[in-house]
Amino acid sequence: MVKAIVGLKGSGKTKQLIDSINTAIKTESGSMVCIEKGSALTFDIDYRVRLIDASEYDIGTYTFLKGFISGLHAGNFDISHIFIDGLYKLSGSKDPEETAAFLAWCEAFGKANKLEFTISISDEVSNLPESVTKYL
Repeated sequence: MVKAIVGLKGSGKTKQLIDSINTAIKTESGSMVCIEKGSALTFDIDYRVRLIDASEYDIGTYTFLKGFISGLHAGNFDISHIFIDGLYKLSGSKDPEETAAFLAWCEAFGKANKLEFTISISDEVSNLPESVTKYL
């Protein structure tokens, strides 16, 4: 399953993501990972969630991000949920078709590996195609 949290800067996306993380840690089994650029969430999420500062890895494309997620899963088959804060910042792309293709990849990868994704995207819902908004 893929869930997208969409809104402009200051609309509360990160708060929603934090709430999703804190709910998931109480209700789900398995390891959880949160990928963000920087370390702003360090004190906001449960210590059992692996927080990854993506700026240490120079992620800059959707292809790199797919490889990074695949590598995380290859190293830990117990991951049940991956949270991504600020997809556009991580991928370096605001292209709606690339974003839709990445979300579709997440959906397929999640089904194949029993993973869930929750992803925040800084954009207006009206700017996004149906291929992205179906994940809201």
